[in-house]
Amino acid sequence: MEELLQAIGNYGFPMVIAGYLLVRMEPVIRDLQRSVTLLTMVVARQSDIDVEHLKKIVDGKW
Repeated sequence: MEELLQAIGNYGFPMVIAGYLLVRMEPVIRDLQRSVTLLTMVVARQSDIDVEHLKKIVDGKW
């Protein structure tokens, strides 16, 4: 608890809250990223787009 108060004193309340929220929200952000990627694949498959080409684009290897 003392370390938390020390961090608030040193870095300021907004920075501590932003760090806390980032740590708490990281798993949610990763799940959302997976969902968007999966939905992109589904739409591509329904639109007759080459899924392998799309994977390369998503991975940044195109």
